Amino acid sequence: MLGSPALSSTAYGDVGSSIYYALGVTASLALGLTPLVFIVAGIFFLTTSLTYAEGTVRFPEAGGSSSFARHAFNEVASFFAAWGQMLNYVVTISISAFFVPHYLSVFWGPLRTKPWDIIAGTVIILLLVALNIFGVREAVKLNVVLAVLDFSTQLLLVIIGGSLVFHPGRLASNVHWGVAPHWSGFLLAIPIGMIAYTGLETISNLAEETRDPPRDVPRAYSILRSGVFAIYLTLPAIAMMALPVAKNASGHYQTRLGLDPPHGFKNDPVLGIVSNVGLHGTMLSALKIYVGLLAATILLIATNAGIIGSSRISYAMSSYRQIPNIFRRLHARLRTPWLSLIFFSATFPILLMLPGKVNFLGTMYSFGAMLSFAIANVSLIALRYRYRDAELAYKARPNFRFRGVDWPLFAIVGLFGTAAAWLSITIQESNTRIAGFSWLVAGFALFIVYRKRVLKIPLRETTHAPAEILPWQLEYRQIVVPVFAEANVAIAMNVACELAAERRSRITVVAALEVPLGFPIGARLPEEERLGELLDEAEAIAEHYGVSVRPRLVRTRSAGEAIVAEAEHHHAEVVILPASRPQYRRQSRRMPLDATTGHVLRRAPCRVLLAVEPSSARESRYPLDIRRREPANA
Repeated sequence: MLGSPALSSTAYGDVGSSIYYALGVTASLALGLTPLVFIVAGIFFLTTSLTYAEGTVRFPEAGGSSSFARHAFNEVASFFAAWGQMLNYVVTISISAFFVPHYLSVFWGPLRTKPWDIIAGTVIILLLVALNIFGVREAVKLNVVLAVLDFSTQLLLVIIGGSLVFHPGRLASNVHWGVAPHWSGFLLAIPIGMIAYTGLETISNLAEETRDPPRDVPRAYSILRSGVFAIYLTLPAIAMMALPVAKNASGHYQTRLGLDPPHGFKNDPVLGIVSNVGLHGTMLSALKIYVGLLAATILLIATNAGIIGSSRISYAMSSYRQIPNIFRRLHARLRTPWLSLIFFSATFPILLMLPGKVNFLGTMYSFGAMLSFAIANVSLIALRYRYRDAELAYKARPNFRFRGVDWPLFAIVGLFGTAAAWLSITIQESNTRIAGFSWLVAGFALFIVYRKRVLKIPLRETTHAPAEILPWQLEYRQIVVPVFAEANVAIAMNVACELAAERRSRITVVAALEVPLGFPIGARLPEEERLGELLDEAEAIAEHYGVSVRPRLVRTRSAGEAIVAEAEHHHAEVVILPASRPQYRRQSRRMPLDATTGHVLRRAPCRVLLAVEPSSARESRYPLDIRRREPANA
């Protein structure tokens, strides 16, 4: 179960890794205006992060912009957002793996040059994909530690640079308006500087594993924004002081920060800062080795995060019938989506990396990212309009009210920034335009053919693929266990874990916090702490069995409705309700049920079991089966 520190740290692992390659590519285009580029990018990062905070709290499910578009518009809009995300993950894998050998060149110099950087990057991708096929889990605790180390190191470089090469006048002398850089280069650099947006989707995709989304998700985005501004508004300025703009022999302006190796540091910009902040001797050598190792480690984790992300989004897309079902099939023995990993996580990233064109990788990332984030912003605007009277657990600010609608000013600004950045990339970069539109056209053609010819379902209709129950799989692959303050949680969890342990089924533990009508939906209540303790207890029981569990604290006006909604959302095949010992009447033999249990029994889309504590060892340890109705998706 994740709180706001874990969420923000995991996301900063993605954001922090981007500075190791985005800084050099941006400087090659923006020259002396590089610090200004990151300020502009930071403003749009702020507005779009507010969009993601509200959207993720409203729909705490994996998918990010794809999920927002599904609820705001239809499946076509959702597909384009998801396909843009897929391109982001593909490029993240490619560009992160490509930069790893450049930072490891502190140990072996040829890794900075072709073809060794491409060969090493290809080997890294293949090894990580193989590890994911054979099964490797993302270590959240390791991500947190590395994110803290990463942020601390970048802050240390700012402090060292500020004390040794701080010359504010040099920043002004770096700029030659309209000449160095040209305005076209400046406008093109802004979307590349927005590569830090990667972390926005990371938090959204972890929303289902968050204890209290209305509280933890906005806090996580707030912490992430603080970290981004602390580094992105300072480190680029230090970099341009350490590696200022100057004329070359041909009379053209350039900075070594944006030059290709071996003469510049475009492919390892942070090492370039270390080498030019005024350190010497042993201290310089030690810091270069430390930064090289840390950067390589962070980029390896970013590569693996891209691999995991691409497999998740492909699984989600095939689950919603956007791409063929083959991409969600798991290996019979390894239980991993091996075909998806080979196709999206290995083949495409390696093909993109082979030319070794860093600028092309950066603009391709921006093409997909800006499209996806523009859809996220416009989706939130549409949601505010469609559900103008909806009671929200979290509503981002600032807003302005017009004709009965609280229009999100932040999303409008974010839409303008991301759409303008996408247009800038599309208009100026012909190779990116051709490759990007080819990606979109090929994906949409696959979407149309698969839906119209194979499945024969409307393009805009949201349809979920049925669960594939194979002979060696358990009857229940998706289990929902509600927990209540007054019930024996251990009884229900033991039953659920026994059902799930052998077949690696997924258990969603739902703690429904009923908020009285007199209170706002996001109000803090005394019962919240107790429900959090019960979620921890449920996680401990699941860990004992070695079962995967998804804890969820849901704020609602009706616990019964919340449980049914969770069962529908996760396509549960059984709901296991913890219940007190039934007291049977001698004549009616009926079991007294409370309002929540009764509502779940009437409305649940799947089988419902009541887990009750036996009064003696002679009684069966299995739950009382109240309803035997097959799952709606079977």
